[in-house]
Amino acid sequence: MPQVIFLPHNEICPEGAVIQAEVGDNLIEVALKNHIEIEHACEMSCACTTCHVIVREGFDSLAESDELEDDLLDKAWGLEPDSRLSCQVEVGDEDLVIEIPKYTINQVSEAKI
Repeated sequence: MPQVIFLPHNEICPEGAVIQAEVGDNLIEVALKNHIEIEHACEMSCACTTCHVIVREGFDSLAESDELEDDLLDKAWGLEPDSRLSCQVEVGDEDLVIEIPKYTINQVSEAKI
């Protein structure tokens, strides 16, 4: 059973987290079920970039991104070669180390300030 390791993020996951996942689990759903509130303005329909994450380890175990995800990622803040939209990632058979970027581009954020 692979682990998903979320690196610390000041607001979303200050202490980081290590979560057991099943092969085929959706990454953002794993996070949300474990109280890691990754933003998802489009309700996980691959229509925005608010759930952008960087896969620091285990990237090669994931299925390749499709053209729609790649087009959206081009608009994400802090894009890196190992960036993915967490709503489009299915956990593979290797552990993943995930970094949640400091910022997101969301013109309709409902977060309280």
